[in-house]
Amino acid sequence: MAAVGVTSIAVSGRSLSDKTTKASVCQAAQGLQTSRALRLCKTRIPRTVFLGQSLQQTRYISTGYSVKSLSHSSASFRCEAAVAEVEEAEIPAEKLEYQAEVSRLLDLIVHSLYSHKEVFLRELVSNASDALDKLRFLSVTDDSVLKDCPELEIRIKPDPANGTVTIMDTGVGMTKQDLIDSLGTIAQSGTAKFVKALKDNKEALGDNNLIGQFGVGFYSAFLVAEKVVVSTKSPKSDRQFVWEGEADSSSYIIREEVDPEKLLPRGTSITLYLKPDEAFEYSDPVRIKELVKSYSQFISFPIHVWMEKTRTVPDSSDSTDTDDTSTESKEQEMKTKTEKYHEWELVNETKPIWMRIPKEVEKNEYDAFYKSTFNEYLDPLAYTHFTTEGEVEFRSLLYIPGMAPFNAEELYTANNKNIRLYVKRVFISADFDGELLPRYLGFVKGVVDSNDLPLNVSREILQESRIVRIMKKRLVRKIFDMCQEIADREDKEAYKSFWTNFGRSIKLGCIEDSANHKRLTPLLRFFTSRHEDSLVSLKTYVEDMKPEQNAIYYFAADSIKSAKSAPFLEALLKKDYEVLFLIEPIDEVAITNLQEYEGKKFVDISKEDLDLGGDDEVEEREKEKEYQLLCDWMKQILGEKVAKVQVSKRISSSPCVLVSGKFGWSANMERIMKAQTLGDESTMDFMRGRRVLEINPDHPIMKDLNVACKDTPRSSKVQDIVNMLHETALMASGFFPENPAEYGGKVFEVLGLAMAGAKGDSSPEQEESSDTNTEAVQDVEVVEPSEVQVESDPWN
Repeated sequence: MAAVGVTSIAVSGRSLSDKTTKASVCQAAQGLQTSRALRLCKTRIPRTVFLGQSLQQTRYISTGYSVKSLSHSSASFRCEAAVAEVEEAEIPAEKLEYQAEVSRLLDLIVHSLYSHKEVFLRELVSNASDALDKLRFLSVTDDSVLKDCPELEIRIKPDPANGTVTIMDTGVGMTKQDLIDSLGTIAQSGTAKFVKALKDNKEALGDNNLIGQFGVGFYSAFLVAEKVVVSTKSPKSDRQFVWEGEADSSSYIIREEVDPEKLLPRGTSITLYLKPDEAFEYSDPVRIKELVKSYSQFISFPIHVWMEKTRTVPDSSDSTDTDDTSTESKEQEMKTKTEKYHEWELVNETKPIWMRIPKEVEKNEYDAFYKSTFNEYLDPLAYTHFTTEGEVEFRSLLYIPGMAPFNAEELYTANNKNIRLYVKRVFISADFDGELLPRYLGFVKGVVDSNDLPLNVSREILQESRIVRIMKKRLVRKIFDMCQEIADREDKEAYKSFWTNFGRSIKLGCIEDSANHKRLTPLLRFFTSRHEDSLVSLKTYVEDMKPEQNAIYYFAADSIKSAKSAPFLEALLKKDYEVLFLIEPIDEVAITNLQEYEGKKFVDISKEDLDLGGDDEVEEREKEKEYQLLCDWMKQILGEKVAKVQVSKRISSSPCVLVSGKFGWSANMERIMKAQTLGDESTMDFMRGRRVLEINPDHPIMKDLNVACKDTPRSSKVQDIVNMLHETALMASGFFPENPAEYGGKVFEVLGLAMAGAKGDSSPEQEESSDTNTEAVQDVEVVEPSEVQVESDPWN
């Protein structure tokens, strides 16, 4: 074994430490015919060393090797080399902190969390509510914190003249250090610290409803304000401090309040100097009152708004000095005038009824809350008030309205705002588009209050939240329980009203929500061949089924009148089988998605391969054999118009009927799809499927045709009859002929032949009587209209 030592010398003049390099070399040996043949491979490895920016030296490492004797049968070798081990110099690292423009960072945070500017008031009122809650918690162990101001309330004072709005509370307030920690540090939440302290304290109250725990709610003020001034006084301190910050600044000011007129007994006052573009809207007292009612109506503390009002007062400016004390001057009416004044108005009088125990709330209270919250004038059909605890905790109050909206499309659009989400009694949003309830249950109205969701919840958070998915699942179950409760009432008119208003929504659920088919099917109602004037449930239908009936039969049409006269029902009515009538466009799609109910499959009687059971199979095979030639002959005449012609088991009085393929559209569905604005013709051709002509072997026309196909199969008149039978069956089965004018011409031709035959078949007695009538008519004197004179004619 040979090793080579390599010494590195810097070109720049600096000497590097000598290193002994051990280089490994890949050497390959290939077996040859002779036992002593060997190919040796030497490797030269370039190595470049950099010091700073200068290239120091390029060196090559030579390799050495040693070889052992190879055996006679195989070629083997052993190669070893030395590789240089170069110690890398340690480079000192410097730890740096991220630099950010605070004003820009704050702007990004605020605008990413809040999509509507108006929520600033919700956030600030929620912070005020938290401050009052904290003070109430502290007063449990130390009642001295309430001595300066026993009232716990929130007041909002808009000032349109100066473009400001001030939110005041008598809560816990803040010290100077609290201002630095809470307002001077972005995303630092004083409420979160307070909650942590409560959890750490074993003697603290176990249940708290503090709202804001994220730490950016205060900064939402900069959505509408260019400057914010916070004046606050804590019961722990005798000094009052003022915090001032501007939207486009990266710094803030804290100073002590020295103006006696601005001193507070306790609490916090936040004044927003509104941006010029926002001042008109958010300094308006009416707008502020509207926002409070929308977002903070159910805050547990009273909220007062400084409102401008008018009143009528006596007008003393027009009074005249007179010494006349006569009776007339005393009875003279005094003039009045209207003047403006301001006062505090309580705007959150409605209490969150869902926070109460359901047993303690009367029905009239539920109805009153429903009417006032959702602007309804009819009592709800049903309501449910419940609390869910465990993995997810939330309270909910849901209603089924007494009447559907006049515009039914409102129930299924994204603008549906019937469910109002609250987080700890603070309104978050009513715009969910399916996150809390599926689209088909959009008619349900109510409120959902959760303690587990963040206050600044967004659509994206709702879509990805596991909590929301659990809430949705439980809300849907409660709604189904409400609907079933209406169906089980003795007063059947209640469910009839529900089905009239919201039946289509339940059918839509059969299409969109396959997971809840078992809960949806008991709610379905249909007209049937036995009940043309009343709706029947599937449960009642199954209970009334014949013992030999093994399926639920249905037929789709545009009306009950057309459904009960369809030829498809003839054999079923003869067997006394009940048939569901699907007369609404959505019915057939809903039933197709259900597929079965209690083990009974849904079967469309207008499609091929209908098995009614109970027939004599031997007799059927004999008829099929007898009419096989007729079927083949008719198929040859009709060509591609039908897929095949066969003997029917579903008709008894009609000569023939046209049925749809098993997997294609029915005649009713084809009619609906043709009416679609964005219908695709290629899709319709594919889904239209095959059509099968079924003939009735017991009908006289078919018996005559069976003879004609054997005697005169090439007769054009007989072939025309076959084509006309097909087109007539097409219309009787609910389809439309491709050329109505051509079909009408054939009908007129047949009518002409019938009239000619009737004229040729008339008897001599009928001709004599007709001649006598003609003579009698000729003896009648014809009077012109102008010669007719009426005694009461007003023109003479």
